[in-house]
Amino acid sequence: MKKSLIVASVIIAGLLYISGCENQSQTDAGVGALAGAGIGAIVGHQSGKATQGALIGGAVGGGTGYMVGNEQDKKQAAAENANIRQEMNNITVNVTNSNGSIIQVVLRKQGVGYVGPRGEYYPSFPTESQLRPVYGF
Repeated sequence: MKKSLIVASVIIAGLLYISGCENQSQTDAGVGALAGAGIGAIVGHQSGKATQGALIGGAVGGGTGYMVGNEQDKKQAAAENANIRQEMNNITVNVTNSNGSIIQVVLRKQGVGYVGPRGEYYPSFPTESQLRPVYGF
């Protein structure tokens, strides 16, 4: 009964730890360690060495989980950096129409010029009056 209580306490503590993780590598390391410890304890119990099995399983599971989560973190960071770079290259210009309404035209920086939403190229930053014939009314 004592062993069951200890195992339950360790699992609950592990779950509380995982819920506070800041990134995927920490979360996956915690999940891997818990799963590895559980599997290691079960396998080790068959040979009469449940504690050793739990420790070895926890270490292997934690390390594997960390490596998997770390790769996920790297992919997510790369995707976020690509989005930031793309957003930095976009500039929004407000074009006032003849009825007073405003349309937003998003220009994408390309080299020294700008490309409009319809694919037109401007060699320098276009003014509102240059955009009005294309996007205004």
